[in-house]
Amino acid sequence: QVQLVESGGGLVQAGGSLRLSCAASGRTFSRYIMAWFRQAPGKEREFVAHIRWSGGTTYYADSVKGRFTISRDYAKNTVYLQMNSLKPEDTALYYCAARSSSVLTTQSDAYDYWGQGTQVTVSS
Repeated sequence: QVQLVESGGGLVQAGGSLRLSCAASGRTFSRYIMAWFRQAPGKEREFVAHIRWSGGTTYYADSVKGRFTISRDYAKNTVYLQMNSLKPEDTALYYCAARSSSVLTTQSDAYDYWGQGTQVTVSS
């Protein structure tokens, strides 16, 4: 049973930083894509970033490119999202997701497993 557990969310002022963590268990993730999505109140869930577990290929939404960095730690089976220069519009519930394929995609319905989410709130 795959489990994804997010942590690291919180309240931060605009311009600040946070690092989200996603602890993954229940599988060998070497052929998986790991991603972060977010959903703000009244809006649809949107893609933020993903990383191929093996090889580390990454891709970012234009809205976060240059400010966010996704990475993974093999030993800890954990994926991170380093978020810098945060803006009020980054406020959302952030979800970790896993896709059991090495084919990269930004479509949320292509991901097989989801965490419960961690709230990020950026004040102006």
